[in-house]
Amino acid sequence: MHELKTIFGPNGGLVNHIEGFQPREGQLSMAEAIEDVIEKNAHLVAEAGTGTGKTFAYLVPAILSGKKTIISTGTRNLQDQVFEKDFPLVRDALKVPVQAAVLKGRANYLCLYRMEQASEKHTGFDRTLEAELKHIQAWSSETQSGDIVEVGSVAEDSSIWPQVTSTADNCLGNDCPLVAECYPLKARRKAQEVDVLIVNHHLLCADWSLKDDGFGQLLPEAELIIVDEAHQLVDTASRFLGVTVSARQIMSLMGDINSEQIKIADDMPALQDLTHVINEDIKELRKIFPDNVSKGPWSELLVTKDFEFALSSLIDRLEQLFTLLTKAAVRSKGMEMCWKRSEDLLLRLKLFAQSEQDNWVQWFESFRQTFSLHRTPLDISETFSSFAFASEASWVFTSATLSVNGQFDFFTQRLGLQDAQTQAWDSPFDYTKQSLMYVPRGLPEPRNYEYTSSMIDSVIPVLNASEGRAFILFTSHRALREAAQILGEKTNFSLLVQGDLPKQQMLDKFRRIDRAVLLGTSSFWEGVDVRGEALSCVIIDKLPFGSPGDPVTKARLDYMASHGQSAFNLFQLPSAALALKQGAGRLIRDVGDKGVLVLCDPRLASKGYGRVFVRSLPRMPITREITDVEAFFQASEKRQGEVA
Repeated sequence: MHELKTIFGPNGGLVNHIEGFQPREGQLSMAEAIEDVIEKNAHLVAEAGTGTGKTFAYLVPAILSGKKTIISTGTRNLQDQVFEKDFPLVRDALKVPVQAAVLKGRANYLCLYRMEQASEKHTGFDRTLEAELKHIQAWSSETQSGDIVEVGSVAEDSSIWPQVTSTADNCLGNDCPLVAECYPLKARRKAQEVDVLIVNHHLLCADWSLKDDGFGQLLPEAELIIVDEAHQLVDTASRFLGVTVSARQIMSLMGDINSEQIKIADDMPALQDLTHVINEDIKELRKIFPDNVSKGPWSELLVTKDFEFALSSLIDRLEQLFTLLTKAAVRSKGMEMCWKRSEDLLLRLKLFAQSEQDNWVQWFESFRQTFSLHRTPLDISETFSSFAFASEASWVFTSATLSVNGQFDFFTQRLGLQDAQTQAWDSPFDYTKQSLMYVPRGLPEPRNYEYTSSMIDSVIPVLNASEGRAFILFTSHRALREAAQILGEKTNFSLLVQGDLPKQQMLDKFRRIDRAVLLGTSSFWEGVDVRGEALSCVIIDKLPFGSPGDPVTKARLDYMASHGQSAFNLFQLPSAALALKQGAGRLIRDVGDKGVLVLCDPRLASKGYGRVFVRSLPRMPITREITDVEAFFQASEKRQGEVA
């Protein structure tokens, strides 16, 4: 403990080696708590308010422990930040010779073999894809890691990437002619050699759930596992323990079978005929789903004419295909992989043909041209806890949003972590001086048809007072679009509407231009960091209760009700409170930030549960008068003028 006080102290290693570092009592206390659970082989759930500096708080004791450590982050961007920025700073400050590596899922690495195959076929490539392939080929001769994030000239969502990266399904493994140069394999080997390995929740859950993504068996070697942005873990884990079959998976398999058939099985034309028929079946099956992009419960499909027959026919065709591939599989490694993939798809599809089981929900997603089927567990607590406590590793779960109304029960119960220690550290920011919460009067109930127009009318005076510089966060795309139209007609602010530009470009533009107002939905509620005067106001249209129309949410509510539990108190309310904490957390990001949080939902005042939301947020002055908002911004401008 004494060493940590020195390291984090005013004359310690962090101050001396990291520009701008300032000692924070909460950061030191959190580091001490983590050091304690490492020594005791215990588990900790740690909520660290914005500005605590949780990354340094866990990196320092992890590095000093000398234990094999896995750090799991919520996103690949945060992964890269920890690896490229935070870890090197702490390691150099501590002067400890530890090595770290970042490991991502195999789809994040170039596959040289598939790049060669793509270069040879060019089938279906337009000029854009051809140009992107050339960029990738030029980069491939220079890269050391093969991490596709290095290719800034090709969009992350370009359809060229699936052509030049591999999956566990289509990887040839040791039979690949380019296995000696395999980037995913090199990354895996390095991961097993280093002291600190930085992964993301996606890969952590892939390793846990034993759905081999080509990187299995990382977790058994770990002595310390730190889960950052831990509030995202439940949803990621639920997806991995579930089952998914998509039209794209099936059609991708058909394409790979055709390629192999042409090369090594031209005496088996029945293979090509059957893949063509299955592709047509998929197109016909898509017509049964809703025309629009949507999610829906399984019951919606069951009452649709011909769905069960179409699903049964598809299963029959895949069984025929599997039989043919059994004979062809011996001819090449590629055909053998297709045979295994067809068996896996067949087994998964047969699950969907069965009736739904307790604790599981089946649902679908429809897209413009394709669809996917999902089977999701409603309760993973027992499964996760038996996994987490099976090894001798210490676990640390941390985030800025883990407690509701001062209690951790909602998070710990969902992951079966009731025996873990829990502790919270408040933000070091002075919210009583830096912020103001405004709850407008006179708004109708959120279900009212005119709610969005009334809400926008009530916040236009706020936007005038703040001179833009605001985020307006919505709980639905429909409300966002309606609000954008109203603001465009009634104001002259520079509107940035989600969907018009890529997310990062929108944020960059928001920081640059005057009188900017950014309108966003769920993807802007967390993981967005705009510091300084550019963001001086965050407006939230409604309390973010999950949509009861979401098939998984509805199934979870029904499941809890059938087991005698209050779905509202135990799930809907805490889920919404945590989401609100995330959205409100966009406002104050630095010690010098000042701003107004506008919560528009009248239920904050009219419903008893409104207190739960308020108590879950940092303590800040609350007003219902627009004159207080105007005075707050006037005082801020005056102080800035005096400083200038």
